[in-house]
Amino acid sequence: MIEFSAVHKRYPGGYAALKGVSFTVADAELLFVTGHSGAGKSTLLKLIPVIERVNSGSVVVNGQNVSAMAARAIPFLRRNIGQIFQDQKLLYDRSVFDNVMLPLNVTGVHPKEGAKRARAALDKVGLLAREKSNPIALSGGEQQRLAIARAIVNRPSILIADEPTANLDVQYAGEIVDLFVDFNRVGVTVMIATHDERVISRAAAKAKTRSLRLANGLLEVDGLLEVDGLLEGEGLLEAESAEGGERGVFPAVEAQHKSEAFAIFGQETDSGRERGLDVAQRQFAALDKHP
Repeated sequence: MIEFSAVHKRYPGGYAALKGVSFTVADAELLFVTGHSGAGKSTLLKLIPVIERVNSGSVVVNGQNVSAMAARAIPFLRRNIGQIFQDQKLLYDRSVFDNVMLPLNVTGVHPKEGAKRARAALDKVGLLAREKSNPIALSGGEQQRLAIARAIVNRPSILIADEPTANLDVQYAGEIVDLFVDFNRVGVTVMIATHDERVISRAAAKAKTRSLRLANGLLEVDGLLEVDGLLEGEGLLEAESAEGGERGVFPAVEAQHKSEAFAIFGQETDSGRERGLDVAQRQFAALDKHP
């Protein structure tokens, strides 16, 4: 199981990639993370294998709070998580077979057993006949299938993929989606970040799926934005960002604690603090009139 609880991620310079995101992924679930470019999808996936760390909140993976995990323990966590990146990160100084063998070599699997598992993974993605080729000789779809073979060769219980069908034609994209469905059917928890509705529709036609939608780092629930478990209209106020153009939704408190709400708005809007306070005051005035 994967559980995000009130997760905030802010990058140097003040950019908030995730703002109070909370959700749970069940074992053997097939989950899509959707949203516009820059919504926070990639950041969310990177928190699971601790490529990035949260600023506040927690990420729990199979009972372990990975957001507080010691650096020496992270490689052991990642053995159980297959990762597929947008840029694939293939090694062009070695063969297709050796690319898939790499994770097994790192984890100390016996060469004979490793070779057996590597060829089984290549066979699963339809690349066994290309095992001696260099990855640069493969098509875009074949390179993505090679990345998948490398991700599954350690037999992970969790598979995460960041835009795995980007830049692929419809046929190749469909084949990649079908592979993920097959892995999910044998009990692998699969999380896929994508903005391609065709990918989601194809998977939904073959298996039970669920989708989470992000918007500017916030989780959408039934069309409403959520922060730290609170929905718009249920303890949330709206304010404009420092630039005055980007919409933001920030946690607030009950009307009787106005000063604390003002402090929250002042912190979140940075140089736009006064504007944020003005919005808060108007909202609370409305609450006073309509308790």
